[in-house]
Amino acid sequence: MEIIDKFVLAVEKASNIIISTHSFPDADGIGSQISLCLALRKLGKNSFCSNDEDLLERYKYLDPMNTVFSVDTLHTEFSGKPDLVIVVDTNTIERTGKKFKAYYEQFNCDILFIDHHPCAQETQDDHCIDTKASATGQLVGELITGIGLEFDEYMALPLYTAILIDTSSFRYPTVTAATHEMIARLMATGIQPPRAYNGIYGTKKIEHMHLLGKVLSSADSNSNEEVAWMVLSQAELKHFDIDIEDTHGFINHLLILDNVKVACMFRDDGNQVKISFRSSGEYDVGTIAISLGGGGHSHSAATLINKTENYSREDIITDVVQKIEELLA
Repeated sequence: MEIIDKFVLAVEKASNIIISTHSFPDADGIGSQISLCLALRKLGKNSFCSNDEDLLERYKYLDPMNTVFSVDTLHTEFSGKPDLVIVVDTNTIERTGKKFKAYYEQFNCDILFIDHHPCAQETQDDHCIDTKASATGQLVGELITGIGLEFDEYMALPLYTAILIDTSSFRYPTVTAATHEMIARLMATGIQPPRAYNGIYGTKKIEHMHLLGKVLSSADSNSNEEVAWMVLSQAELKHFDIDIEDTHGFINHLLILDNVKVACMFRDDGNQVKISFRSSGEYDVGTIAISLGGGGHSHSAATLINKTENYSREDIITDVVQKIEELLA
């Protein structure tokens, strides 16, 4: 069954629809759920967005119609039973967070995942999963146009931002002609690229620049410069009073290095280290992450490794870099 057919089948029989995304959501998840919610309302559906927590202040400009509520406040707008739960930008209910998972399990209603991350074949068969899409926002846009709806500015800005963020400003190899065709449709509503770019990137404080400088000064590479990395600590985040969300793009600065094939950022959270991986597309960092217990895309992936008394952050960096070198070889 085609993805659009799965979507239509799920939506047609539902009147009350709740849309969620993964915990600690990024602009791809948020933008996708907002736009989809507004589209479903055009179809006459009673639809709302609900996440584990309230929308961060930095993202509220994407939601002028106030579609997003936390699980704790959703009852102020909708207190009934949903007929369908749609989860965007992830393909497991566990990743929505404890609160939303508990909310869903109260009703045990139908559920539909709309996502572009790799998953089990069974999940891909039953849900709207397209691992070739550059962003969940692109896939959601295709579903909206696929059911005959036209974008308005309120739907277009969140989707444009979703695609902008998840392609790192259109630099990843998953960006195709279809991606830019979708962008053209969104821009035809009258939204302007500077508004989208400045809205999501132009909200930093001077402390952000200071932290970026500190992290960039930690940059290092192996002997042939094919693997480069940087280090970010929890203490630095606290010292500069910066949200983790503001650091996700730091790693992309390594991709401009001349010979780099794989870039890493080691974020020391105290008891564990999160390792983010990026590549320009020639090398599959998803495979690297999976080999270390994580996962992700071929160009963007991550994993977590626990620290112990006998296994420090420096040990983790050494082992991960060696593992990458072996896989590259």
